[in-house]
Order: sequence, then structure tokens, then C-alpha cells
Amino acid sequence: MTAIDVSTAPRADRRKRSAPPAPEMMAAVDLGSNSFHMVIARVVAGDLQTVGRLKEKVQLAAGLDQHHLLTAEAMARALECLKRFGQRLKGMAPGSVRAVGTNTLRMARNGRAFLAQASEVLGHPIDIIAGREEARLIYSGVAHTLPDAGGQRLVIDIGGGSTEFIIGKGYEPLLLDSLHMGCVSYERFFPEGRIERKGFKAAVTAARLELMSIQDSYPALGWQHCVGSSGTIQSIQEILIAQGHHDGLITLDRLNALRERVEDAGHESRLNLPGLKEERRSILPAGLAVLYAIFKSLPIATMSTSDAALREGVLYELAGRFQHQDVRERTAQAMAARYHVDQAQAARVRATALDFLTQVAEDWDLAGEEQEIMLSWAANLHEVGLSISYSQYQKHGDYILTHADMPGFTRSQQELLAALVRNHRRKLSPARFEVLPAEAREPALRLTRLLRLAALLHHRRIDESLPALELRAADKSLSLSFPDGWLAEHSLVEADLEQEAAFCAAAGLRLSFA
Repeated sequence: MTAIDVSTAPRADRRKRSAPPAPEMMAAVDLGSNSFHMVIARVVAGDLQTVGRLKEKVQLAAGLDQHHLLTAEAMARALECLKRFGQRLKGMAPGSVRAVGTNTLRMARNGRAFLAQASEVLGHPIDIIAGREEARLIYSGVAHTLPDAGGQRLVIDIGGGSTEFIIGKGYEPLLLDSLHMGCVSYERFFPEGRIERKGFKAAVTAARLELMSIQDSYPALGWQHCVGSSGTIQSIQEILIAQGHHDGLITLDRLNALRERVEDAGHESRLNLPGLKEERRSILPAGLAVLYAIFKSLPIATMSTSDAALREGVLYELAGRFQHQDVRERTAQAMAARYHVDQAQAARVRATALDFLTQVAEDWDLAGEEQEIMLSWAANLHEVGLSISYSQYQKHGDYILTHADMPGFTRSQQELLAALVRNHRRKLSPARFEVLPAEAREPALRLTRLLRLAALLHHRRIDESLPALELRAADKSLSLSFPDGWLAEHSLVEADLEQEAAFCAAAGLRLSFA
């Protein structure tokens, strides 16, 4: 047993963890609404060198029924694709692969059940990311692969179910949005492959209605360069190049001319355009309508393109985590500052919670850096709700962490963080963890119990070393041991522990102390 030191200087030293060594190979998997992509890269002299790419048209968005449920056929297509991806990823080191799901999986009511199967088939966990997080990662991918021409850059990515918009400078995004329009979801305006002027007009009108939410704020912030990424925009660029526009630029006049040719075809089967790949024939009219609406609404003069997109952004962020550039750390720090969290109190609770984690990690199967990181962030942010009200501030904190934009965090990570904060005091509700994947619920409950004890032991909110404490864990039980006579001299702590034992008992758990 060791005394827990919560003094400022040692606390800062403890937080400086050395970054784990970067794996030789990394991979990113993008479960898009139209296609699934995988990029494999090798770390060379601190940079990433692409060594493999795989892409399959799955059209997950087309398999979302009117009840927002993925059909059995769509899930089967997706699982077959991920099975092939998984074969290529076999042998990759744990933590060297990150897979993300986008708009369709955000919308699918049975998305979590599908992800359980998909993760098993792929051999690596799959995260669903929010629309603005998708936009941030897209911008990162583009910014890392294009030279910095100076000034602000507008990046647009038309996907199968959503379109992302980002204005940024250098590597930093300044404005982010994700709108519900895409080349697969807008196929409804072209039923059975028919291409009619009224259908195209309806698609453009629908897109411009979506764009109303950003058509003032984006031009107001402004940009000097406009870049399009991903399949739809690249496909349109390839068609324009095949028509003789060798500068590769997309303009409204060129889109108008292309629109006329597409409408004149009358049906997707007659879209015989040089540069158009067969796999994109059916979704070209919808994608063109979305891009045309964007040019009209923002408005845009010229657009160049980038080969990079979400998957490259995921790769660069994954590499950054091994180089100790985890954007989640910046996000947590910024949120603590925004909600005026008492940093000294957060540090006291964090130090004690991490000490407890070290003691029980083996018995409770909580070993691993990610467990430590999530507990640390929960301790840092456990009092964010105080900015609203002291009364039931754990519930306010839950709401803030559930609904705030948190760059770098996946939906599951954000839900875990919110659940930990919600349960860090007062009544313990294991049901709050039902939103998490089944395999994450028991570890989350265990982390919560460590956070609760740490917060309880620092009710006085002063810098003082706690005595040598020994914490033992077994299944649903925790046992906390104090030096002889310490509790007798700290009757308020003993009373708090008795109340905590009662809260645990009500949840079917056990806490003993002596």
C-alpha cells in the first residue's frame, strides 16, 4: 500500500505517459453509405506510406427501409465485404486498425446489433462517428495530403447518405457541418433509373432546402480555395476531364452542361459518358444534383479535388495517437475550461481513481491504456454539470457530455463518458449503461465504482495526502482497507462510505470497508 499523493507537481508528472510505440502497419476502414473503403499504410520516417487499398460498393443506404432498419440483404452484403477486409487485416496488431461507420449506421435503429456481427467478422472494433466528427476527419485527411496554399480552404465531401462541409486553415477546422443529403439517399428522385427534368429539379430543390442552414454562415466566414473529395465529386471531375477540361476544375457552367447531357439521356442505362465508371452510373444523377445545388447555394466559383477523404483522416489521427497528439485530450481540456471545472479537484479525484485502477486492474480485467484514459477523462469532467446547478449536477453533466460536439470521440466513447459522469454520485443506476455495447457494460460499471470512491474520498476539496489505501476487487464486490484508527478520526468519510455501501447494495453490488 502507498499513500496517495495529490500535490500539484507529482500529479503533473504522473499524467505524462510516454506514447506507445507506433505499429509498423496501420489501417483505416470506412463503412460508408455507398461504399466500404480500407486503406493500409506503413509508417516511414514518421509519415504514412499507403501500401494497399480496397473498395467495395455495398450501398448500405439503399438497404435502409422506411422504419430506419437495415434489411437482411444489406447486412449480408456488408458482412461479406467486411469478411474479405478482415482476411487482409489478419495479423495486424491490436490498436493498429480503426474502423468507423457513418450516416447510414448513425440512422439505423438496428445498427448496434449489426455492428456486433460486423466487428466480429472484421476482427476489429467498429465505431459509429457523429456527422461533425466525420467532417473533422475528412478535413484532416485532405489537409494532410494537399500542400498548404495559404488562406482558408472549403472542403466538401458528398457521400452516400450525407454531405460534409468544412472551412479550415492549415490543419485546423474552423466551421463544420454534416447535412442529410447524398448520392444514394437522393436516388429516390430518379425512380427505376429514370432521369427526368422534374426529378432533377426536385432533387436540387431538396438539396437547396438542406443548404439553407449554412448558406449564410459559410460565405460569411469565406474561403480562398474549394476542394471536393470522395467518389461523387471525383467521378464528376473525371467526366469533365474526358470532355476536354484538362485543368480538372469543376465550375457551375461545366455542371450545367453536364446536367443537360444527363437529363437528355432519360435513363441511367443510356448514360454513356466518357470517364463515367459503370459502378457510378446509377448514382451519378443524384450526386450531380447535390453538387449543382451546392454550387448554386454557397455559391462556389471553382472547385479542385483531393484523393484523400475520411479514411486518410482516420489514419493520420490514429498515427497521431501513437505520437501523443490525441485530439481527444485537447477536447477534454477545452470542455473542462468551457464549463469552469475546478481543475485542482478534478486532479485529486483523477489521481485517486487511477491509483485504484492500478490496484484492481488485473482482478477486474481492466488492464489497458484505453481504460485508464477513459477513467482519467471522466475524473477530469465529472463536475461539468456544476456550471448549470449543484442540484443533481451529475445529470446535467450526463446531458452535456451526451449532446456536446466532442472532436476525436466516437459515439460509444462519448456515451461511456456520459454514463460514468451520470453515475459518479448518489443513486447508482446500472441501467444507464444499457446504451453501451454489451461487452462494454460491465467494465463501465467497474470504472464507475472506482470514480465514485475517488470522488467520495475528496469531498473536502483540499490538497492533502490520503493514507495508504488498499482496494481489492472480486466480481461484484469491492473491499477498501484503511490504516488502523484512520476512519475513527474521520467520521464524515465513514458516514459517506456507509451511504455508498447502501447505494451499491441497492444495485446488487457490495462495498465493504474497515
